[in-house]
Amino acid sequence: MLAQGGSGLVQSAVMDGDSKEPLREPPVRGVEQRNGAVVIRLGGELDLYNADDIRNALTGAIAGGAPRIVVDMSDVDFVDSTALGVLVEARSKLGPDGLLLAGPQLETRRTLEVSGLDRHLPVHDSVDGALASSGS
Repeated sequence: MLAQGGSGLVQSAVMDGDSKEPLREPPVRGVEQRNGAVVIRLGGELDLYNADDIRNALTGAIAGGAPRIVVDMSDVDFVDSTALGVLVEARSKLGPDGLLLAGPQLETRRTLEVSGLDRHLPVHDSVDGALASSGS
């Protein structure tokens, strides 16, 4: 429903029955400590609009002293260049063996390969595989 305010500007109003819930779920689905590492579970679409949420989770883990971070990408449907840049930024703070990616689906894995980031960010088939690895 649209209503015209006193200033002549058109304002939107919530219609009866409309939900005030966000249209998308937050990208950070969970953060946990496992085997001396922090596992950050991401999901949905990772892009410009939620890159700060991802950055905040990663910088929080880094500030907390995590020597290694495993990013569980098994529930990620899409990742854009902004979100990839956030991962590269975290890797630069942690060092080459500090950030590991786990379980990316086919499209996400393809994006990592096309961008060449799979050569700079270790990619594992699962969180358990990443945790068991030496990081290289």
